[in-house]
Amino acid sequence: MTTTDTRWRNWASTAAAHPRAVARPRTDEDLARLVGEAAAGGRRMRAVGSGHSFTDCAVTTGTSVDLSALDRIEWVGPPSPDGSRPVRIGAGITLRRLCVELAERGLALANMGDIDAQTLAGAVSTGTHGTGERFTGFAGMVEHVRIVTADGSIRDTTPDSEPDLFEAARLGVGSLGVITALTLRAVPAFVLHAHEAPRPLAAVLEGLADTDGPVRSNDHFEFYWFPHTDLALTKANNVAAADDLPLPTTRRLLDDELLSNGLFAATNELCTLAPGLTPWVNRIAARALGERTYTAPSHAVFVTPRRVRFREMEYAIGAADLAPALARVRAWLDRRRAAVPFPIEVRFAAADDVWLSTAFGRRTAYVAVHQNLGLGFREYFRAVEAIMADFGGRPHWGKIHWLRRADLAELYPRFGDFLAVRDRVDPHGVFANRYTGRVFDTA
Repeated sequence: MTTTDTRWRNWASTAAAHPRAVARPRTDEDLARLVGEAAAGGRRMRAVGSGHSFTDCAVTTGTSVDLSALDRIEWVGPPSPDGSRPVRIGAGITLRRLCVELAERGLALANMGDIDAQTLAGAVSTGTHGTGERFTGFAGMVEHVRIVTADGSIRDTTPDSEPDLFEAARLGVGSLGVITALTLRAVPAFVLHAHEAPRPLAAVLEGLADTDGPVRSNDHFEFYWFPHTDLALTKANNVAAADDLPLPTTRRLLDDELLSNGLFAATNELCTLAPGLTPWVNRIAARALGERTYTAPSHAVFVTPRRVRFREMEYAIGAADLAPALARVRAWLDRRRAAVPFPIEVRFAAADDVWLSTAFGRRTAYVAVHQNLGLGFREYFRAVEAIMADFGGRPHWGKIHWLRRADLAELYPRFGDFLAVRDRVDPHGVFANRYTGRVFDTA
């Protein structure tokens, strides 16, 4: 259940750890005993998922908790009138496996991002989301959290049972305890029709506020803008009839592997070797991605294979502020002639009431900036962060940012309530680390 082979590094090589031990509990009771022993001995613990956070939020010098054995669907509840069902799921399951197991039961996640390698608890705890103005992120789908807190107790929390702990724990960056299971509301399995097309960036931005514009007229809409160009790749996904599902085809696989991974890897390598070529390379890459449509089960449309490794920062701003914020980012990139071969990704989400959600209380646009591992990112990311600050931007909890407690307290109306719950359930910082110290404790 424990091992001394402890060296760990995250997917993007932005964080590394060498904890004193790695624990792999097989039951809640195993974990409760381990937590109790750590608390009694004054040692720290952190849960670690699949390493897809770009920050050091999972790093610890104490005990690293691997939840991969807690990876089963425990229970499926009765259907609601709309066909949705509550599903209780082990926290260590990956989103990829969860989608497969839900599909076997005729169910699906209502929305998700484009990477499915994360563990469920990791995705929920860091505020992971997809796109779609009528949809929240993962934390907004949660109806129940089972968590082991610093005193070694196993606590089942819901909006009606320990509601403050529930609200804090469903998006708490692992700072209130170790989550062992979550109950989400799954929906009947569905099919998505995807339409991807390059469009002038100005036309995309002009249509965002329209009632019949792409954000409001599609179930899920996002776009990717290539720096130093006037083009954006738009992606619109809409629910389709199940009988629209075509016979299996290799076309999309070839497109994703050749253009999104093979060609993209080559262009990033070229820009790393010759940064001055980036504007020219981006113009070629933007035109290479042509229009296409396809239909597939929802999770196969939401998820895109990612072979090229990168670093990422993402800020959430009010949807109405997107155009002026993006204009300022574009001006900085053009002025600096910055070598940024990765497109900027823009997504949308509904307002929610999760205390530490980046979409708390407002319709949200997400601006995500990426940089290849071989190119410098700090000047670029810090410039974008400064721009987003002028629009009340909230950073993704699992992606690179430099904000501290004093900054974050001004951005979240329930930040003080969250800290009060955290201090009550973990007064001695069993689940603290350098990252939580910066965002929750250091002014």
